[in-house]
Amino acid sequence: MTEAILLVGGKGTRLRPLTVHTPKPMVRAAGVPFLTHQLARARAAGVEHIVLATSYLAEVFEPYFGDGSALGLHLEYVTEEEPLGTGGAIRNVASRLCSGPDEPVLIFNGDILTGLDIQALVDTHQSSGADVSLHLTKVSDPRAYGLVPTDGTGRVLAFLEKPQTPEEIVTDQINAGAYVFRRSVIDAIPAGRPVSVERETFPELLAAGAHLQGMVDSTYWLDLGTPAAFVRGSADLVLGRAPSPAVPGRCGDRLVLPTAQVAPDAKLTGGTVVGEGAFVARGARVFGSTILPGAVIEPGAVITDSLIGARARVGTRSVLTGTVIGDGAVVGPDNELRDGARVWCDARIPAGAVRFSSDQ
Repeated sequence: MTEAILLVGGKGTRLRPLTVHTPKPMVRAAGVPFLTHQLARARAAGVEHIVLATSYLAEVFEPYFGDGSALGLHLEYVTEEEPLGTGGAIRNVASRLCSGPDEPVLIFNGDILTGLDIQALVDTHQSSGADVSLHLTKVSDPRAYGLVPTDGTGRVLAFLEKPQTPEEIVTDQINAGAYVFRRSVIDAIPAGRPVSVERETFPELLAAGAHLQGMVDSTYWLDLGTPAAFVRGSADLVLGRAPSPAVPGRCGDRLVLPTAQVAPDAKLTGGTVVGEGAFVARGARVFGSTILPGAVIEPGAVITDSLIGARARVGTRSVLTGTVIGDGAVVGPDNELRDGARVWCDARIPAGAVRFSSDQ
């Protein structure tokens, strides 16, 4: 098992404004682009060759990761000219694979943070003789996901997209976004047009009698599609709740990157990250948040479960909770921003302009 495909072409629209200038897999989590964690975990599982299926802002990946040698990998890059969906993206990079027709190819979605035992998924695939094996995880509320019921041996019985009624919820197992494909199955995906593996490839394989195997792995799993989830995932990496060999420092309550400056009486807790060149001033309190490179947190600001973009500034005494501040934006002093607020890149909020309480 030596090669994999990483699907990193999505636009990350649910994460905007984080993804205005940066593709979703390159947004920093625990101090490094999120993709770094996926690459490092794949390498630790024995993967050597990875093809990145890129599309949105494709030009930023190769200058950062190069040929992959710094991570002990051989990386290649294939860019979609038109969006092809998950299946189309997989088929689009098939020519770069080295595997024979019956050999396994690992496939990851580029926005899932997981503690999946990658080698166990490969072993399950090989021991079961499956055409495709899927990582499944259990969730308490599966309505937002595709359900994947299996029989007593783990063989997949159906694919049920986003159930709407209690009667449709026949299992708590969902597709967790990591697969092992027999190489010949990849080659059989139609080329040159959009294809969804979830809605087209998998149901058609099942209808044709192919063997699709599910492996339930209920270790850490998080879809990083929303700002709140992304902030939480970064904090969990710093705290050690989510495993990654790529965290640039020891796990703990905080991670302060080289060249960042933090005042002695500033309080950083809950898996907070302070990026390179950022500054946290005296009396500031930051919990469970990500401060990207070059950002400035002024005296007395209180920031909770938020992400502060590169070169952004949060003014004195401002209070931010569950907020995303875009790159280069400025939040003036004495503002209050609450859950779900998104301040766009380079926007400016004057002093005391947004409040949820009295100014007295």
